[in-house]
Amino acid sequence: MTSIRTLTRRAALVVVAGVAMTALTACGGDGNDSGSGHHASSSAGADTGSDTATEPAAGQHNAQDVSFAQGMIPHHRQALEMARLADGRASSGAVKDLAARIEKAQDPEIKTMTGWLKAWGEDVPEPGAGMDHSAAGHSGMPGMMSDDDMAGLEKSSGKAFDAKFLALMVEHHEGAVEMATVEKSKGRYGPAKAMADDIVTAQNAEISEMNKLLGKGGGAG
Repeated sequence: MTSIRTLTRRAALVVVAGVAMTALTACGGDGNDSGSGHHASSSAGADTGSDTATEPAAGQHNAQDVSFAQGMIPHHRQALEMARLADGRASSGAVKDLAARIEKAQDPEIKTMTGWLKAWGEDVPEPGAGMDHSAAGHSGMPGMMSDDDMAGLEKSSGKAFDAKFLALMVEHHEGAVEMATVEKSKGRYGPAKAMADDIVTAQNAEISEMNKLLGKGGGAG
């Protein structure tokens, strides 16, 4: 009987010990899970905070970016006005092709810059605003044609139009390159600086092309 009682006690102790171990393990597991959950929540919060901090940075702009867009919009509009005169007036296929490329490139850029200004809460230049730039040097928009220049271009045709168009557009492009170069060095808004870089590259190439058509041997002036 003593032997049976001893075995019974031992069996009971084993069961009790097993229950205790299970309880301890469960408590430990709950603590770890809770800790992991808290850590994950903290990490998510940190990530969210990081995203919130970087989002505005990606869209930051300065006064130069605003000036660039407000100046380049009317500058581009005048280039489009000049380019559209080529259809029906130019005699050279090369001039007509160049005018079409200018229109294709600059019209979308006007729309993009208009979108920036609206998003920034800044004024968008009205169509026709600033088109007479006889005192262009004081306007901050170099290369703009005066009313007399535009009237003379509109009245010409054939080879005379081709020569006048190319000479005036070289000057106009040089002004745009000058403005874009300032934006590249002083601007802050990434997309505006990227557009400025594209303008410098594309319009310098077109300046060389136009100078060749004028018999000047090329060069971006």
